[in-house]
Amino acid sequence: MHRTFRGTRGGMARRGGNSTTAQAGTDTAAPGGTGEGTALKRALTTPLLYFFILGDVLGAGVYVLVGQVAADAGGAVWVPLVVALLLALLTAASYAELATKYPRAGGASHYATRAFGPFAGFVAGFCMLAAGVVSVAALARGFGGDYLSAFVTLPVGLVAVLFLALLALINARGIKESTRANVVATLIEVGGLMVIIVLGAWLLLRGDGDVGRLTQLGTPEKGAAAAVLSGSVLAYYSFVGFETSVNVAEETRNPRRSYPRALFGALATAGAVYVLVGLAASASVPTTRLAESSGPLLEVVKEAGGIPERLFSAIALVAVANGALLTGIMSSRLTYGMARDGLLPSALTKVLPGRRTPWAAIAVTTVLAMLLALTGSVATLASTLVLLLLIVFLMVNTAVLVLRRDEGEADHFRTPTVLPVLGIASCVLLATQIEGAVWLRGLTIVAVGALLGAVATARRKRSAHGHGRKGERAAPVQTDPSGAQDQNRSHEHT
Repeated sequence: MHRTFRGTRGGMARRGGNSTTAQAGTDTAAPGGTGEGTALKRALTTPLLYFFILGDVLGAGVYVLVGQVAADAGGAVWVPLVVALLLALLTAASYAELATKYPRAGGASHYATRAFGPFAGFVAGFCMLAAGVVSVAALARGFGGDYLSAFVTLPVGLVAVLFLALLALINARGIKESTRANVVATLIEVGGLMVIIVLGAWLLLRGDGDVGRLTQLGTPEKGAAAAVLSGSVLAYYSFVGFETSVNVAEETRNPRRSYPRALFGALATAGAVYVLVGLAASASVPTTRLAESSGPLLEVVKEAGGIPERLFSAIALVAVANGALLTGIMSSRLTYGMARDGLLPSALTKVLPGRRTPWAAIAVTTVLAMLLALTGSVATLASTLVLLLLIVFLMVNTAVLVLRRDEGEADHFRTPTVLPVLGIASCVLLATQIEGAVWLRGLTIVAVGALLGAVATARRKRSAHGHGRKGERAAPVQTDPSGAQDQNRSHEHT
């Protein structure tokens, strides 16, 4: 679940009172502007937004999950990848409408608040936070698998804990170093995927591959349809990331024009790369061997020869570590932002002197990720992440229909009504393929979020009632009364 981050200056400026209004006015007339003004600089063009989204989607998941997809779907790994892409595009269409209709930071939490109120907005934001922690745990286990064993063999649980502790220390040190390394790491991980595609083609040309495996759909335990659906749940993990791009719509020069083009273009590119990787891996390596490996793409390198296994393992480890670090940063900053807005305990707002990093939020999210990494497999954690995001996506697809009565920005992108309806159906369909143990884990997380949301909503009501009795002037009405806008700006801008 790869993430890119920016500085926090714009987000802090928005809370600056009248001076903020003056600053916001400088961007009100920008092409495709919100009409409300913004304290954030409109710097993203269509190409920049395209690469932003592509960098989010092309993360580390495919390095770890191709084997798990093969275990569920058989040799035709590419089929669940294509299905997952199509299902992701349905929800992406809803995001395209909402991001151009309300081109402001806030994402799913902002849309849920507009459509259903602050409680739903909190639950959506909390699910996004929980998904980040689960993703870090999954990547930590992936880091301790076969890619690391090319250098040293250690218990996966021990590696995951040490890995997460190291990431927490880096996270606490500061974000500047992480964001500078992100571009280089992204190029490295994309380069690694291109290597797999080329090696797969080379194996087929020299006659060592088996294209027959590409049509083998299903397993002895599952028929073709069930195999595709269960495989698609895992494959869906590889396409998540596009949902956070809505947070930069406020910084896009012409969001109504740029966002749909960049979003669909980036998803199509990522889908093409993933499908080619799936074809290369399945044609190159026997399905059973692919399914048993926690470093499935390394098996392609072993089969092809000519490239040092340690070199590719290092590339894969960079990809996994980069994804985990950036997602960990996002989770800790989102936790800090929610605590600052009174939606989580205030103790989570504590920061390190000098470094000014949210050490309490980093510590809590790291401990939670450690517990999840020790109690779940990569496949289980990935499915849990998908379940949490399916809940968010269900809210977003429904919000599109509910908010149709609100005009929003003029000439915004409008998706055909059938697509969000199909998006809702796709969320329900994928959810039915998730195992009971994953549901138990996921619903426990959602229940905690609902409880915290109810407490936060009650506290806000009591606070507002108390102010009203004192005769104080009411505060300006927030577009996003749940505080989700600031939460997600913390998500985006850390």
